[in-house]
Amino acid sequence: MVAADVSNHEVFTDVAQHLQDLVLDSPEVGQFLDELAVYSAARLSSPGREVSCGISVIRHKKATTVASSSPCAHAMDQLQHKYGDGPCLTAMRGMVTVLVPDLRLEGRWPAYVQAVKGLGILSVIGVPLQLEGPSRAVLTLYSELPHAFSGQSIASTEAFAEQASKGLQLALRLGQLQDTRDDMSAAMKSRTVIDLATGAIMAQNGCSQNEAFKVLLHASNTRNIKLSEVAARVLSSISGDATTVTYFDE
Repeated sequence: MVAADVSNHEVFTDVAQHLQDLVLDSPEVGQFLDELAVYSAARLSSPGREVSCGISVIRHKKATTVASSSPCAHAMDQLQHKYGDGPCLTAMRGMVTVLVPDLRLEGRWPAYVQAVKGLGILSVIGVPLQLEGPSRAVLTLYSELPHAFSGQSIASTEAFAEQASKGLQLALRLGQLQDTRDDMSAAMKSRTVIDLATGAIMAQNGCSQNEAFKVLLHASNTRNIKLSEVAARVLSSISGDATTVTYFDE
């Protein structure tokens, strides 16, 4: 087994570099995951044993992201999330590899197993991807053959997943930085519009900044409209232009 592990790590030494390139070429996490699913299916298929791949990622305060290499893999993953159980979710929760040699004989997750009948998938393997913090992810391979994953193929999938985890961690970090940047930019734009509207009300009514802000806040509360939207309407009514440009616009 040690020799097999070493061999697998040597075989997949290029994966981290390839995924780094995918991260740089993919502006969004969702696009990176789609590319990763397609790449994983191609890399882990072998002559006479073609596999499809599904990847699920759960992040804090984010909707579950599901990517797949084929419509069938997409349907298999979506049904797991619909029923709240299945091999990939079990692997994700327990952070352990979950193997289904033959779905026709599988006694776990009965509702899910019944739902996927007719999709043509007979064997499944789910391998968790190691991420930072509370985030969870799993790479799931599907095959139309029974007993498609055993011995060397399981070790190979786990070795590949270890390398894939590094690329996914990088993509999630960059995605989080982009989200933070976007949130800060939006907050600064909103604050600027509110300040401009407050100043306009002060000039028109000869009132203090606090009194002018209360006028905006009252309008926001009584009309159930966001404060920034009320401020934008004030500026539009004064300038005659519905567009408000701030220094934070790109």
